Amino acid sequence: MSDDLLIDDPLTRKPWYSRWFARRPGRSVGSDGGHWSWRLIKWIAIVVAVIVVLYYPIGMAITQKINDDPDFAAPQVAPGGSQAVAIAAALMDREVNQTAWPANDPFFMPGWALDNMPNFQIGIRDAVKRFSLELQDEIGRNRGTSSADPDLQNAASAFNYAPDVWVWNTGSLMPTSSSTDMYNRGVKALVSYNNRLAGGQAAFEKRADNLISALDKIGKDLGDRTEKSSQQIDKFSGSWIDFQADDVFYQNKGRLYADALILRDLGKDFADILKEKGAQPIWDRMVASLLEGAALKPWVVINGRPDALMQPNHLAAQGFYLIRARAQLEELNDVLIK
Repeated sequence: MSDDLLIDDPLTRKPWYSRWFARRPGRSVGSDGGHWSWRLIKWIAIVVAVIVVLYYPIGMAITQKINDDPDFAAPQVAPGGSQAVAIAAALMDREVNQTAWPANDPFFMPGWALDNMPNFQIGIRDAVKRFSLELQDEIGRNRGTSSADPDLQNAASAFNYAPDVWVWNTGSLMPTSSSTDMYNRGVKALVSYNNRLAGGQAAFEKRADNLISALDKIGKDLGDRTEKSSQQIDKFSGSWIDFQADDVFYQNKGRLYADALILRDLGKDFADILKEKGAQPIWDRMVASLLEGAALKPWVVINGRPDALMQPNHLAAQGFYLIRARAQLEELNDVLIK
């Protein structure tokens, strides 16, 4: 039997990759003792490495989106509904469903490697959570004595959920509710409440004391963010290597942005109170301060010395707007009390 027939015989034919490696000068499959298999593994490893190197940067670039549009507005609200409730729901719907929520991405998704966008979104979530709690405890109750509205309870509970929970958590094989699932429940609860409010089936007490309470709670939260910035500045000021400064900066940015839009529209809900107290100009300046702070977009967040010439401190710059907005909130409270 000829050699050609042996090569074409399925029983004796060698794999294509063994013949490919055998073509290399001075090499043969039989004499190399399985060298071809390691060569194949090496090439597979190289291909996987190239894919990973391209997958994360490209995927991160596609996923990354920090939407700080100051003109963002909720869909038209039915007469009798709340503008502030609508914008709170619209903000979370935009971040969870229309953008992405990389804070809870597992390691094999490129969003897992992002940090600025997740921190910005967590800041938005924190603002919506605070407002939902205030609705549940004060504004959404009749004179503060009735039981809590069930939709507002559901919303406050949903937005209190941790932002980094995927379908499976470390240490458990059982699936759980993800952060995005819970936040969608919160959005649906706010929309349901607003629809019932428009239909006269829910409470929204437009009283000065309720507005004062909301401003006081938001002001304290801004004070907390200011303190976190201050601690970060004290800890790393003057150092070029501070990998937490951008996390603090972008959480502040998200909080400033969401508070600005919620308070902008809460001012529409309480327009009569603001007009009666002559507080509208101060209110507008306060919203503008929040938006100015949220608009800061450094290419790289640097935690330099506050008096440095060549090394800026972006946390200190942002902190100015935090402090100014908080001072204006306190000024508003003084005016509303009178």
